[in-house]
Amino acid sequence: MFNEFKQFLLRGNVVDLAVGVVVGVAFGSIVSALVADILTPLIAAIVKVPDFGGLSFTLNGSKFMYGHFINALISFILVAGAVFFFVVKPMNILIARARKEPPADPTTKKCPECVSEIPINAKRCMHCTQALI
Repeated sequence: MFNEFKQFLLRGNVVDLAVGVVVGVAFGSIVSALVADILTPLIAAIVKVPDFGGLSFTLNGSKFMYGHFINALISFILVAGAVFFFVVKPMNILIARARKEPPADPTTKKCPECVSEIPINAKRCMHCTQALI
């Protein structure tokens, strides 16, 4: 039973998943720091309101803290934007570069006499009847 458990843990999928989770958590902290330390203060400097958390209204004795919702919404938009522009977009560019297909072999050539396009296997030009080598 212990050997089966050991075999399960040492499978490639489990190890890959564990590495992915650890790297994901580390990357999440980087994105959170980028949003909290750089992007949010930048927006606060532009809007001149550093924190929307204090915004609220009261209705029939119930306090609605819509400022926290605005903070969460701004944070979500910033995280999504940071992930898109700093992860997804560069990865798409790298993948597109890696998948570039080599140019197709030419199917035509130019006649040396009249410079017309002719099939690559032609022995005589169909336009000027020049014999081709």
